[in-house]
Amino acid sequence: MSILKQWYDAIQEARSVEKIEEIRISVFGKKGVLAAEFARMKEAPDEEKAKIAQELNIHKNALMNELAARKIVLQTLELQEKMRAEAIDVTMFGASSQAGALHPVMQTMDRIVEYFSSMNFAVKTGTMVEDDFNNFEALNLPKYHPARDMQDTFYFKDEMLLRTHTSPVQIRTMMSSKPPIRMIAPGAVFRRDYDITHTPMFHQVEGLLVDKEGKVSFANLKFILEDFLKYMFGDVQVRFRPSFFPFTEPSAEVDISCVFCHGEGCRVCSKTGWLEVLGCGIVDPNVFAAVKYENVSGYAFGLGVERFAMLIHQIGDLRSLFEGDIKLLEQFR
Repeated sequence: MSILKQWYDAIQEARSVEKIEEIRISVFGKKGVLAAEFARMKEAPDEEKAKIAQELNIHKNALMNELAARKIVLQTLELQEKMRAEAIDVTMFGASSQAGALHPVMQTMDRIVEYFSSMNFAVKTGTMVEDDFNNFEALNLPKYHPARDMQDTFYFKDEMLLRTHTSPVQIRTMMSSKPPIRMIAPGAVFRRDYDITHTPMFHQVEGLLVDKEGKVSFANLKFILEDFLKYMFGDVQVRFRPSFFPFTEPSAEVDISCVFCHGEGCRVCSKTGWLEVLGCGIVDPNVFAAVKYENVSGYAFGLGVERFAMLIHQIGDLRSLFEGDIKLLEQFR
């Protein structure tokens, strides 16, 4: 059996698991050494066959054990080598990672809130699912009012709906508090609309100031909005145009000189040199009556945060703010 004895040495000299596998196939395979030795038993005398078979089985078991033991040793050595190669020095500085950033809409929202907080306006939030009274009727929008059609509302059962503006927060604040009130209401609102300048969900910041009658005027409102718009857009001109809102009277829409052409006239501002940015006005007496306020006056205003973000960052399509385009969002890191 000298032909088998040489494989013991081969097993001990093996330096890899792959070499052990080669030896296993050479010894135990269908065309291996053992198979050939068992086949030659046919040529041996009958009285010697049992002895030869016994000796072959002893070598077979011994070689199997040698192979298994050597394989374990080699696998352990390979694992140790791999661990040394992949070892990490925890005392060294790690690779620099790219920092994330707020979404441009949230950046703009924070900047707006920062301004009004510095002007001593409280920040109020409310539920996104509202009832008809707080969203419409208390704001001088009875069920027959045609301005309701402008809201494109998502309705539920029992006169519940997704709020179409953050004005219900103002109503709930007035119903639970006494004047004076000085607040803003930032948050998400919902309308059934989707195009280049509208999305079904967007963000608003609405403001309200209420005090004793005679203490609040349109001049107060004009001053703070002019200061706010210069804070947001820099050195721009501001103008107030008479308008109509059911919950304020008198009402005005506020424009700034176009941030793209600086008032000279371009495609964005329709050659007018002006861009509409928010609405405002003196609170209508019917709103105060709905919340049972007497002998008070106040002003209110509201703006779309996405509109401000588009103008500040000169983004052409409102929908791109919600599509998750990494090329766009990486610019705000």
